[in-house]
Amino acid sequence: MGLPLLKPYFDAEEMKEIAGVLDSGWVSQGPKAKEFEKAVCKYTGAKHAITVINCTAALHLSLLSIGVKKGDEVLVADYTFPATGHAVLYCGAKPVFVDVDRKTYNIDPELIHSKLTKRTKAIIPVHTFGQPADMGPIMEIAENHDLKVIEDAACALGAKYNDEFAGTIGDIGCFSFHARKGITTGEGGMAVTNDKKMADRIRLLSVFGMKATWDREKGNKHPVQKFTDMGFNYKMSDILAAVGVVQMKRIEGIIRRKLKLARHWDKRLEEIDLIEKPFVTKNVRPVYQSYVTQIDRKINRNRLISELKAKGVQTQIGTYASHTQPVYKSKDRCPVSLDLYKRSLALPMYYSLTLEEIDKAAEVIEKTIGELK
Repeated sequence: MGLPLLKPYFDAEEMKEIAGVLDSGWVSQGPKAKEFEKAVCKYTGAKHAITVINCTAALHLSLLSIGVKKGDEVLVADYTFPATGHAVLYCGAKPVFVDVDRKTYNIDPELIHSKLTKRTKAIIPVHTFGQPADMGPIMEIAENHDLKVIEDAACALGAKYNDEFAGTIGDIGCFSFHARKGITTGEGGMAVTNDKKMADRIRLLSVFGMKATWDREKGNKHPVQKFTDMGFNYKMSDILAAVGVVQMKRIEGIIRRKLKLARHWDKRLEEIDLIEKPFVTKNVRPVYQSYVTQIDRKINRNRLISELKAKGVQTQIGTYASHTQPVYKSKDRCPVSLDLYKRSLALPMYYSLTLEEIDKAAEVIEKTIGELK
């Protein structure tokens, strides 16, 4: 049947916006990036937003903006794509991995205290697959220990925790616009914050530690720039930002559609043995960047992925148990995350997916699980 795991949704409006940027002659970071930032600020209520080339860059710059450096430690939700831990390494700091809740896939606040040391400077909760982490107790711990909170909201633009948008609860929030996210620019990221000092620092470091070219062009004077900080070339081009401007107009419709699709997946999976639908806490609105299930231990998950692919249904692992990755040389123990890493299975989830396609995929999944048990 040839059902993919994901399929980005674009139409003629994105093409029109891109053509406008190409015709303008300004294709690097400029007015469209500003427009994209303003759209996200208006939507989330954040005071400041900075576009960058990807969410990893947003995390890296966010950590630098709060002063994370060599010798520091940052607590990181273990069950996440390694970009989260890598951002800590980029600063010369040490990621300390904290295990997660089996149901929500998110960092377990009760386990944070045991990982705190005098070197701890920040906490990075991950809103895994678009479901917000339990931010209330996390923020309380951070306040009691004078720590900063950087939300890895890569998957969670539009998700809500107690009616607050994910990414706006901590000190800084970081979003991704990768092809698999709810809205996409192909590649891309953004940091949001209500702290002007942090925002200014992130923006400065995103353009080599100098004033952005578009901002310089708008002025009457053109002083020669000085480089006082070791910044990075992390800026987003206006070509990508133009796509983001259009995608932001559709975000609520995309979320509503995915919620409908998730409810249908839930209904179908309730009829199938040895596979467990995702759990959703009552005080959140998830956005289902991915629809991630758990496979019973009786089934070889990796073999299931291969068998389903051969039958035309593309699936994937959920994400990684970061502490097991050799790059970190970690001694942390996160048994729940490790178990999820071995058993999680992401099913097709995207805007143009139909209920009929879910029905057909569910039939294939049920039959294949039956063959493997």
